[in-house]
Amino acid sequence: MSKQKYLDAAKRAMEWHAEYRKDLRNCRFDTIAVHGLYSMQEALDFNQGSIIEPMYLSTSQAYRDSDEMELALGYQIPTWCYSRIGNPSMYYLEGLLALLEEYHSGFEASCLATSSGMSAIRTATEEFLHPDPQDPKRPRNFVATSQVYGGTYQQFSVRRDAEDKVEWRKVINSNDLAEWESLIDENTRFLYGEMPSNPTLAFFDLEKVAALAHKHGIPMIVDATVASPALMRPLAHGADIVIQSVTKSLCTSGFGVAGAIIAKKNIPCKLDNDALKADFCAYLKMLPARDNGPNLTPQQCILIINDVRTLRMKMDAMSRNTMKVAQFLEQHKGIEKVNYLGLESCPLHTVASKYMFLVDAEHDELYGKPVNRYGHLMSFEVKGGAQATRDVFDAFTRIWRATDLGRIKSVATIPAISTHSQQGEEGRKLAAIPSTLIRLSVGAEHPDDVIRDLDCALGVLDGKPVVHTTPEYSAGGASSALLRNPV
Repeated sequence: MSKQKYLDAAKRAMEWHAEYRKDLRNCRFDTIAVHGLYSMQEALDFNQGSIIEPMYLSTSQAYRDSDEMELALGYQIPTWCYSRIGNPSMYYLEGLLALLEEYHSGFEASCLATSSGMSAIRTATEEFLHPDPQDPKRPRNFVATSQVYGGTYQQFSVRRDAEDKVEWRKVINSNDLAEWESLIDENTRFLYGEMPSNPTLAFFDLEKVAALAHKHGIPMIVDATVASPALMRPLAHGADIVIQSVTKSLCTSGFGVAGAIIAKKNIPCKLDNDALKADFCAYLKMLPARDNGPNLTPQQCILIINDVRTLRMKMDAMSRNTMKVAQFLEQHKGIEKVNYLGLESCPLHTVASKYMFLVDAEHDELYGKPVNRYGHLMSFEVKGGAQATRDVFDAFTRIWRATDLGRIKSVATIPAISTHSQQGEEGRKLAAIPSTLIRLSVGAEHPDDVIRDLDCALGVLDGKPVVHTTPEYSAGGASSALLRNPV
């Protein structure tokens, strides 16, 4: 009888949470971002009335008796049991990200949070790439865009292709539907695209590519890190699985590293695995992720939730700043080319304008209509060669030199010598990344100050001196003195 008591209680709890989630889906994007799944009733009943999600710094969950433990560990009642598998703080984050990605899509989604974006990519893709148990020697392949983040390129080309012998068929021009179709055969396990891509802002017509995937009975996976759900929600346009490097746009503070997989229920797949198809993220959490342990810490979950509360307004401001910076660079004599989807001169501007909108702008008193926004990421090519590019980069005094993006502060890097250096010259050529390219993620500073820093740095091309503010690396340097004697 005691087991039935727990089963009945679990059923009531699940019904209540389902109803609460259903009601929350009727709220606007900002309301969902601010509140997430954490309810007032939960706060009053279990968390001393705390209006902010608690941080559960515990490795495991205790049970009332052996019956509850048996049901929980058999996944018959809700449990978080052990923080390698789940944690209440993780539950709040995963529920929030699922709600934001499914917003007004007509689909219900679930989420698995991971320790990094790279972990999310591996966890989301490798389940589709296992050998066929009926024919282990049968070849396997996946079709993915060549213009991807450098870490993704390495994972696909080295870990999957070279080591696991799973062929990566590269799409060079991702907006060419015929090229996608020419690479698919009966051994293709999924289609994968990064849009907008890092760092060259490649983009494609997602609805058409997703329809192509579904015609072949395989899932469409999209890395939408740069856009975030504030500007684009791929599930609404045919994607089955969304990857987020939560470290970036979703966590603008830069306080940590995290990733997420968000998937529709009932995804297409050629594998004989009904549980995987029915609820991909729940399947990952209960089995592969349980065994591999790509979990996220409770501390990081709560830090991210706090960042996400203001996601829409930050992405709006950073997009507007980036547009102004891109327009300045487009007219500068020292610039060969600017990659930014918001510029009408960009070849992919039209297709990007079909998908990238500031969520709920039509319900905003400031706008009152749909408004395109193109994100915080751009890149530009400097005239004069690789050394001139390094000279301009070294002359930044306000823009941070780091391999980071999506920050509240503006950050730049040279991909050829940093994020994409390991993929080699040929790989960078496929991804359209020359040595003269600077990637710039524009933050929330006033854009005039970012432009002033760029203008001063570009002055080195004309031989103008730049005053460097970076202290010397020495025991007696200004920075070490400040650390010893901050007053």
